[in-house]
Amino acid sequence: MTATLDTPATGAEPGPEETGRVRQPQRPVLELVPSSRREDVVATTDLTAEQIEELGRRLDAIRDRVLAERGASDAAYIRDVIRKQRALEIGGRALLFAGVLPPAWIAGTAMLSIAKILENMEIGHNVMHGQWDWMRDPKIHSSTWEWDNVSSSAEWKHSHNYMHHTYTNVVGKDRDVGYGILRLSEEQKWNPYYLGNPVYNFLLSLFFEYGVALHDLEVEKLVAGEKPWSRVWQQIKSIGRKAGRQILKDYVAFPALAGPFFLPVLAGNLTANVVRNVWSHAVIFCGHFPTGAVQFGEEQLDDESRGEWYVRQLLGSANLDGGRYFHLMTGQLSFQIEHHLFPDLPSNRYAEIAPEVRALCEEYGLEYTSGPLWKQYLQVLGTINRLALPNGKR
Repeated sequence: MTATLDTPATGAEPGPEETGRVRQPQRPVLELVPSSRREDVVATTDLTAEQIEELGRRLDAIRDRVLAERGASDAAYIRDVIRKQRALEIGGRALLFAGVLPPAWIAGTAMLSIAKILENMEIGHNVMHGQWDWMRDPKIHSSTWEWDNVSSSAEWKHSHNYMHHTYTNVVGKDRDVGYGILRLSEEQKWNPYYLGNPVYNFLLSLFFEYGVALHDLEVEKLVAGEKPWSRVWQQIKSIGRKAGRQILKDYVAFPALAGPFFLPVLAGNLTANVVRNVWSHAVIFCGHFPTGAVQFGEEQLDDESRGEWYVRQLLGSANLDGGRYFHLMTGQLSFQIEHHLFPDLPSNRYAEIAPEVRALCEEYGLEYTSGPLWKQYLQVLGTINRLALPNGKR
C-alpha cells in the first residue's frame, strides 16, 4: 500500500476496513519535549509558498513521465533480478551442504547472504511498495508477495508503507525514528534508559528483522492504555507464526536435510541472516539520520500541502554514493531521496531521475544530502552515542 502517492499531503489514516485496525486517538507516540529545533518545511527553507507548490508540480511531472515510460525493459529488469537471486540462493544452499569443507562453507554463506540481501532490499521491499503492480503479474505483486523476513508482509506494509512514508521524520509520528528503542532526536525526552543507546543499536543491527517485526506492536501505546491487548495479541500471533516458519526453514529444515553436516548448514544460515540484518540496518539508518537529514515537529502535518510534503520527504532523507552494484545491494535505497519522493516508481529508475532531482534542489536552494556509506554511518553512530546522554545533541 502506498497511501502517500496520490494524496501525499493529507495525512489521513486508512480506515479500519482497509487496515483491519481500530483507529486509536491521535496522541504522541513518544514522550517529547519542546525544543527550538522543531522545524517545519517553511522554516527550514527560504522558499515562498508559491515556490514550494511550483517545485511540487515539477516533481509531479518527473513522476508522471516515468509512469508513462514504464514498459518491457523495466519488467525484464525485475524478472532478471529475481532469477539471479534465486540462482544465488539455490547455489549457496547447495554449497553449504558441503560446508564441512571451509571453502564451500565460505562460498555458500557468501552466496546465501547476497541472495537474502537482494530478496529483502531490491525485491521484497520494492515489490511490497507496489512498484511492479502495473505488470499485473500475480507472482510479482504487492498483494501476494511474502518475503524472507520475520516481519509479515501485511504488518510491514502498515508500519513502513503507511506510517513511515506518510510521517517521514516527524518525531512522535514516524516510529522509524528510534524504532521505539533508541533516542534519535533531541525531541525525545531523555531518561536513564537511553544510556544504553549504543548497546541497543548494536543488538538491533544484529537482530534487525526481529526489531522491525516487533516495532509495529507499539508497546509504549499499550503501556499508556492507548492500544488494546486484543490487537497486540493478534499481532503477536502473526509475528509468532512468521518467525516460526523462518526459524523452521533456516535452523531446522535445511540443516536436517544436510544430515551429518547439520551444524555447518545451521551456522551458514545464521551467518547469512546476521549479515543481511547488519547490512539492512546500516543502509536504512543512513537514509534518514546522518548529518543533514532534517526532523520535523507534528505541527508540520497541519494543513500540509502537496509541495510541502515533497519538500519534507526531500529534506528528511539522505542518499548514499556508490556504483551500480552497490545501489543494487541497497535495493536502490542509496537513492533514498528519490524513493521517498516517488515510492511507487520502479526502483531501477531512481538512478536515472536522481540528477534531475539534485538539479531542482540546487535551483531552489535545498540541501541534497548525499555521501559515502562509511561517512554517513559514522555520523549516525555519533548521533546515537551523543543522544545517550541527557545533554546530547544531534
